[in-house]
Amino acid sequence: MDENEARIRKWRLLLGRESEAKWSAYGKDSAPYLSEEDRQMDAALEAIYNADAYFSYGDTQPGGGSGRGSAVISRWLGDLRTLFPPELVKLVEGDAVERCGMKELLFEPELLDAAEPSVDLGSMLLLLKDQVPKQSRESARRFIQRIVEEIQRRLAEDVRRAVVAACKRTEHTPIPSATGLDFKKTIRHGLKNYDASKKRILPEKYYFFAKQQNNAAKYHIILDIDQSGSMGESVLYASVMSSILASLRAVKTHVVAFTTEVVDLSDKIEDPVELLFGFQLGGGTDINNSVKYCETLIEEPKKTLFFLITDLMEGGNRAALMRRIAAMKEAGVRVIVLLAIADGGAPYYDEHNAKHIASLGIPCFACAPERLPELLAAALKDEDLSQFSGEARKGGKSVL
Repeated sequence: MDENEARIRKWRLLLGRESEAKWSAYGKDSAPYLSEEDRQMDAALEAIYNADAYFSYGDTQPGGGSGRGSAVISRWLGDLRTLFPPELVKLVEGDAVERCGMKELLFEPELLDAAEPSVDLGSMLLLLKDQVPKQSRESARRFIQRIVEEIQRRLAEDVRRAVVAACKRTEHTPIPSATGLDFKKTIRHGLKNYDASKKRILPEKYYFFAKQQNNAAKYHIILDIDQSGSMGESVLYASVMSSILASLRAVKTHVVAFTTEVVDLSDKIEDPVELLFGFQLGGGTDINNSVKYCETLIEEPKKTLFFLITDLMEGGNRAALMRRIAAMKEAGVRVIVLLAIADGGAPYYDEHNAKHIASLGIPCFACAPERLPELLAAALKDEDLSQFSGEARKGGKSVL
């Protein structure tokens, strides 16, 4: 790009999309001088600095749409932190609060206290938590607490039941026990000996579950969570799941969060609200670097479940990432990639990376929140997870 083209690009970015008509009047076209990143920057800034000062952001990312819904705003905040340096992000976020009607939500504790708990709104609040004024911080925490309690109410009992059942009912023993009889396996293996005249199964062998001899953790679960802007809902659900798992002796749980940096939040998992406020949503993404750290946490590969929760928008070394997760699987770790944990809508993810991971024989799909306990139980039992693959859709195509 020569000096004149660089000047056109600079002024186009300064003046915004409205200036394109003026360029055309002089027989000029600024479009060829804007890169894809320039266009994303332009769209992110125009969302709040357009002539009407009315937030509008859409059709610039997969999953388009426009307007100022909390999910759209959450994505915009994440993109902003990816595209601009921290000092500029802070300035633009401040302008967004002032110009686009977010100020009332963040500056008035009464509004947060009265607001209906919403995962989308909670995601946006976590993204903007550094902008929340001092007088509203307790209201913000209470709002997040209400969301956490609602998710816990929906999932906690099912998760505990699924984990306890999976962990206590995996090993068998030849020692008979009336309370430990594995009815399912005994019947399945005894079907060939069905006596039609007596209308009963006559098993050749009875199978019994082994009793737990100690309270040591039987499985190790690692949740490696992407903090980029598109993962707000996933972070909320993963944090609550982590706190539920932390209350169970049958599993040991680690929570790792990443952008281009890696943060181990495992010391916060007993308090899901504290854990959520430990996340710094938005910014770049280096998945490979995070997986590299998680490798150091693995002690017994065959007793480890590794959940990579991400949009797969890798900004680091993609080839190294694929080698790493393939080697982890080869070592015996149960690797599962969750593209999104959301109430509805198509997940936002890198389709090329998702297909490559699926081709390695690693489950890669989205999972509706209500099916998380079922997924966890199936993973602990090392069952086929293809039943969940239909939930990973983009443009109507299943990834797994």
